[in-house]
Amino acid sequence: MTRPSKLVFLVEEESMMDFLKGFLPRILPVDLPFQIIAHQGKSELQQSIPSKLRAWREPGVQFIVLMDQDSGDCQVIKSRLQALCRDGQRDDSIIRIVCRELEAWFIGDLLALDQALGTRFSNSRSRAFKRDPDTVGSPSDELRKAHPAFQKRATARAIAPLITTDPAQNRSHSFGVFLRSLAAFA
Repeated sequence: MTRPSKLVFLVEEESMMDFLKGFLPRILPVDLPFQIIAHQGKSELQQSIPSKLRAWREPGVQFIVLMDQDSGDCQVIKSRLQALCRDGQRDDSIIRIVCRELEAWFIGDLLALDQALGTRFSNSRSRAFKRDPDTVGSPSDELRKAHPAFQKRATARAIAPLITTDPAQNRSHSFGVFLRSLAAFA
């Protein structure tokens, strides 16, 4: 794979952008610039993909589309996003689906979550925090139940400098896939 001149992340929401702003500098080479474009939900992201990709004139850019699975079928979502990228004449775009929600990545590293929120989830007996975080129906709801002061954007910003950069240390498989994708650019 040829090293791109820049990575452009197309994401569905601002909390994902907040997380990436704090996390990406920890794992990407300092001489590899990146840009994050947040959208106001899945619909806006999907509508914008073909036109953004077609209109982008900067050479050597690698696009990475990052979207939550929520309750959808992962393969169907990925196929739909791939078709949108082909419509935008960029079928080399990388598609990554966050299994269920971004917060599943946070639950995958309970020690970082404890540090970020000042909690003790790592000692919790709650099954939601001990099982595979990618199978939790609504990780953000689980976090809100366990920690009523939970806020998506604030938590995303707080955990970004703390969450592991080692895929083996996070129980979220989708986070590991995302990390391995980025390792190709390191």
